[in-house]
Amino acid sequence: MPEHRLKPLTPLGHAAPETVTIGPLTITEVVTTALASLASRRGRAADVAAVAAAQGIPLPGPGRVAAGPTYTAFWLGPDQWMVEAPFASHEDIAAILRPAFADAASITEQTDAWARFDLAAADLPALFERLCGFDLRASPTDAATRTVIEHLGCYLVRRTDTALTIYGPRSSAQSLHHTLTTAARSVY
Repeated sequence: MPEHRLKPLTPLGHAAPETVTIGPLTITEVVTTALASLASRRGRAADVAAVAAAQGIPLPGPGRVAAGPTYTAFWLGPDQWMVEAPFASHEDIAAILRPAFADAASITEQTDAWARFDLAAADLPALFERLCGFDLRASPTDAATRTVIEHLGCYLVRRTDTALTIYGPRSSAQSLHHTLTTAARSVY
């Protein structure tokens, strides 16, 4: 029987994550984050909130992101969040979370469904005025939203005034990356 030697590839198809610098902007492909969606089941929101608090998982309100010691979460919809954790310690994040929440929540592995790009620059609003309808200038630093960038449904998570994360479909990672770099070259 032949021996198969499989190697993981990043969403952009490389052996290592890619970083691109265009003027003052740095776009970094991030592969060190595990993701799971968390949704309260009907009538179980209070139970989910109690378990999340006990596990150190912040559950922010609409349009927000919140970070804890291990977990970060951003709001997706009523009683729904995307939960981030370090991939090195939470590779199978859904299996880690399920026992704690039991039947109070539905938890779905999302790590391989999304490509993450971290953007850092002093004037990110100028770039995002060309990319989507989300008003970055008017948003707080802990904002998180779903938006459309070049016909792709994406999540935008604002970390600080000069840093944010974009999650886009992994199957369209190269298209999203191309859109980001093309827009950046027109701004910076």
